[in-house]
Amino acid sequence: MREKLVAESRTIMTEMIMPNDTNPMGNLMGGYLMRWMDIACAVCAARHCESQVATASVDHISFHEPIKLGDVITLTATVTRAFNTSVEIYVEVSAADITGANPRQSNHAYFTFVAIDKATGKPTKVPTVIPLTNDEKKQFEVASRRRELRLILAGKMKPVDAKELRTFFTEL
Repeated sequence: MREKLVAESRTIMTEMIMPNDTNPMGNLMGGYLMRWMDIACAVCAARHCESQVATASVDHISFHEPIKLGDVITLTATVTRAFNTSVEIYVEVSAADITGANPRQSNHAYFTFVAIDKATGKPTKVPTVIPLTNDEKKQFEVASRRRELRLILAGKMKPVDAKELRTFFTEL
């Protein structure tokens, strides 16, 4: 299994906000945005893992700016780090009007996917990721802390067992 560059699996998805995507105020419904975020991240993860993937977790999603009817959104998903059988994907959502005017960042989140072996249906190893740019390197370095926090919050790891976050969970 060869290592992969972040750019090899980067996924960019574009959607135009149509009337059936909006609430009565003319804003994009949050559930639709979360669905598109999951799709973009799943494609990115599957490209990196070269296998089927399943969503394991989604970190905090906040809605910074409303996305209006007629806006065009761009979702950019990138692998931040690969672990044993899982990958962390960062997705950033930007919005603009149809001409590209009034561009703005609207959302971002971290998704975790587990690679699934098609024959057995069980988790399978994933290729490591090679970060090149400063931003990619920073995301890569901090990913292990985010992973430990997810595992602690899910009850799958005890705070005392966390290597990266132990100081945040021990008494002073």
